[in-house]
Amino acid sequence: MCAAAGFLVMSYSGSRIWWMPPDGSLHGPVADHLMWLNLVGLGLLFLLSQVLLAYSLFRRNQQNFCSPEREKTELKDLHFFSRAKILFWKYELFPLIALTILYTGLAIAAQRLWAANRFQGASPQALQVEVTGVQFQWYFRYPGQDAAFGATRPDLVNAPAGNPLGLDPTDPQGKDDIVSSTLVLPAGREVDLGIRSFDVIHGFFIPGMRVKQNAVPGMEMHIHFTPTVPGDYPILCSQVCGLGHARMQAHLRVVPEREYEKWLAAHLPKESR
Repeated sequence: MCAAAGFLVMSYSGSRIWWMPPDGSLHGPVADHLMWLNLVGLGLLFLLSQVLLAYSLFRRNQQNFCSPEREKTELKDLHFFSRAKILFWKYELFPLIALTILYTGLAIAAQRLWAANRFQGASPQALQVEVTGVQFQWYFRYPGQDAAFGATRPDLVNAPAGNPLGLDPTDPQGKDDIVSSTLVLPAGREVDLGIRSFDVIHGFFIPGMRVKQNAVPGMEMHIHFTPTVPGDYPILCSQVCGLGHARMQAHLRVVPEREYEKWLAAHLPKESR
């Protein structure tokens, strides 16, 4: 109970050092508000349950000291079935209805937010970036000037030789593909990430963007969002993927559109310039 009270006090503090890092995405405030609402609701319910528990124990002790004559008088004043009906409404049905309404509202709000991010596709103007997780590294591929990804072949994967994704050199669409270990995105532009894995399940997680999506071998998962605040944001793996899981980290740099274009031009392969 003390811990819950402390949590509520901390939640109203200005610093909120225990909270998520500062949000840098367009949808972040809605996600934060929903998470905040869930935590406050659960915290209040926990406090209420402790108060009711203490009250029931205190009331039971008081009843044990009641005289038999007083207890008989109280029982006569109230018919057994009426008393049971009141207790049912007071202690079972009313809390059940209240909790049902509360959780239904939270579930509807969460479903709307989830659907907006997952069920609705990105706009046609969204920047396409392919994200690949492999023990224990994140790689990011940009389609280049032709806006089309080149073909890849598993037998060509060779990270020490500079081809960690197995780009097929015979495919002309892959001549201008850019592979980077840092994710660079323009601020204010929607991005559609195609996330996949080469080996085991990884968790692509950008806390500062409120973005999290598993990378599953054999599947390409999509998630889209709009970064709005320029800055550096850590990228983590949220799934324990092996002995090197802790060092599977990368960085997201959100920069103005002009700086992003410069970065893109500077990283184009020589043969495509």
